[in-house]
Amino acid sequence: MALDPKATTLVGGLLSGTSVDALDAILLEVGPPGDPAGLPTHWRIVGFESPPWPARLRAEILAVLGERSAPLATLTRLHGAMAEAMARAFEEVLRATATPRAAVAAVGSHGQTFWHTPPTPGRPAGTPGTAFDAGAGLGGAERRRASSRGYTLQLGCPATLAERLGIPVVSDFRSRDMAAGGQGAPLVPWPDRVFFHRPGVGRALQNLGGMGNVTYLPPDGALAGIVAFDTGPGVALLDAAAVEASAGAQTCDLDGALALRGTVDLPLLEDLLSDPFFQMMPPRSTGREQFGHARLRQIRESHPDMAWEDLLATLTSLTAVAVARSYRDFLPRGGVDEVVLTGGGARNPALVQALGRAFAEEGVGTASGAPLPVRTGSEALGMDPDAREAAAFALLAWAHRAGIPASLPQVTGARGSRILGSWTPA
Repeated sequence: MALDPKATTLVGGLLSGTSVDALDAILLEVGPPGDPAGLPTHWRIVGFESPPWPARLRAEILAVLGERSAPLATLTRLHGAMAEAMARAFEEVLRATATPRAAVAAVGSHGQTFWHTPPTPGRPAGTPGTAFDAGAGLGGAERRRASSRGYTLQLGCPATLAERLGIPVVSDFRSRDMAAGGQGAPLVPWPDRVFFHRPGVGRALQNLGGMGNVTYLPPDGALAGIVAFDTGPGVALLDAAAVEASAGAQTCDLDGALALRGTVDLPLLEDLLSDPFFQMMPPRSTGREQFGHARLRQIRESHPDMAWEDLLATLTSLTAVAVARSYRDFLPRGGVDEVVLTGGGARNPALVQALGRAFAEEGVGTASGAPLPVRTGSEALGMDPDAREAAAFALLAWAHRAGIPASLPQVTGARGSRILGSWTPA
């Protein structure tokens, strides 16, 4: 599996985010390692496609995503069905770029996260927040060790992918980091350093997908100076509310129209911001298990008469204030020169406006005290923003094949950097 140290390599990437809105498939050309840290000398996107999930399959995924009681028969069937759809998405890239399968060294597939429970040291196994009693049948020290690690599940069968594509697959990227005591997330900061570092510029790359997460890239580009963590909900709660508000006619708050017509309920906003997650120090990660359909149901049960427009306005502010406060509390003060937004929330004017207000209200600005520049789009990022995470997992597949540890322990909390992923031969 070793790479030719002097050659460029073609690798693929596949990803479905927490919004389950599309299958992102990319073909990436990567240069050989060029420094002691293993960072590649260059990269180039050869092709990128983002077809939607088949409607029926997407509905089935959303019906069980983040649900504790999801039937095993359903999950195992989806495991294969999703891989079939993912293989077709990557085949679209191969056709569009006229690339023979034999030219691709590997495909890095993150799959679709169905469950993610970060580690909580000392939490007894089986308490709320765990998917199951990890320590059942164990005693003493063994039970404590079982309860302190995290658990994660991504579906999209790698064997099916390898069989359909005839290309080796690297998958299950989170598990090795979690086995080493880490959060298993975020895993994109090492690729972010490769793709998006700009000398002399402190950049905050803020993803507003289903969940929100930030990668801070320091001006000097040092890997040790990178800070990254989940900021809280992105658009998952907004999407879920929009679906219910429209009786299923909308999958999201298109252009933030509902939120822009509503008024923020300040008591509810402060109540939501009192969630213990927002007081946690990084490393930290979260998901739909905490900020998904179940949380929306709780909010609706406690505020049954609230207009949907007001609820959308409040949830939009929740995402924005959570981002701003996390910058205030956990990023280098005055160290951020610009914020670049990615993910579906970057196309939501109500959320972008709320984020600008939240930065001002929380006192988050540049070293000179000026308001933080908030940028969106391909020109700001240097690639199609929708391609960012698929490109990241393509690069992580390249690192796996090259034997390069590509996790950052200061980001995930693991005992050290690890080679991520599991190899499935063609």
